[in-house]
Amino acid sequence: MSWERHGGVRAALAQLAAQIMYGEEVKQYFTAKRLAARRLLGRIEGKATRYRPHDLPSNGEIKQALLELVTEIEGDGRTQRLFAMRIVALEALEALSAFYPRLIGSVATGHVRSGSDVDLHVFAWHPADVESRVKELGWTYETQFVSILKHGKVMSFTHVHVEDIFPIELTVYPPNELAHRPRSSTDGKPIVRIRDTVLRKLCEKEHPELWKRYLEDGTTPTMEDILAAEDADDPEVQQLLDEPDPLDEDAIDPRLLLEEPLEEDVVDEEPEEEREPRIHRPRDTPKRGRRAPGSGG
Repeated sequence: MSWERHGGVRAALAQLAAQIMYGEEVKQYFTAKRLAARRLLGRIEGKATRYRPHDLPSNGEIKQALLELVTEIEGDGRTQRLFAMRIVALEALEALSAFYPRLIGSVATGHVRSGSDVDLHVFAWHPADVESRVKELGWTYETQFVSILKHGKVMSFTHVHVEDIFPIELTVYPPNELAHRPRSSTDGKPIVRIRDTVLRKLCEKEHPELWKRYLEDGTTPTMEDILAAEDADDPEVQQLLDEPDPLDEDAIDPRLLLEEPLEEDVVDEEPEEEREPRIHRPRDTPKRGRRAPGSGG
């Protein structure tokens, strides 16, 4: 492959890292970049390949490649997913108002993809207070304690993972951190962090019809609506939907529907007396249809 023809090693790494983040649900740009370099550069003509630091894409380049990939795969159906996630975020912000919550991440910026979650920053001197509120709300949750090395100092964070139609992750900070926005790993600028009033205006501006319906009857797109819209934007899914159903009796050879095969379909390879007895389905037993996705049994 000519790397120059396809944008060079840097562009190829950005695209592969984006595919890893999307397909394997890797959240960290650094991790995706490292995996991409190992997979791509470690196998060129079977030889270990050296690369220079400027060959590696920046986080911003990977983010752009990821957005292009998501747009290509998920299309306009992503709009319904984004709105539904923003409503989940809005209701969580309102329920946790005592902790000055802020929405961050892809739901705030609008760059969601399948597998994205709702990320909130909440502020409390004691993380247990946040857990008590979550428990009071009846939410199912799990607490995780994480330590990271930042600016040469070990810092500990409490994450409360809440189960919902879209997972919610609460990161607990002390209240004196409210005035300081962390910087983005992609461009080094302060992250987008918004409160409930801003999110309401965002929904009204970017999703006027869906927002109007939500205000009228409290409804949002269901997961079935979201998946159907995303499937409608996926050409591979549409191709499958356009193919004949193998269980559609009008689309297959009618001879296959008979209880006994036609004589020309029988191949006698062994004596009659050595055959296993044929099992017949009772005629009043309904034929088995294709099981719906996600159904049990």
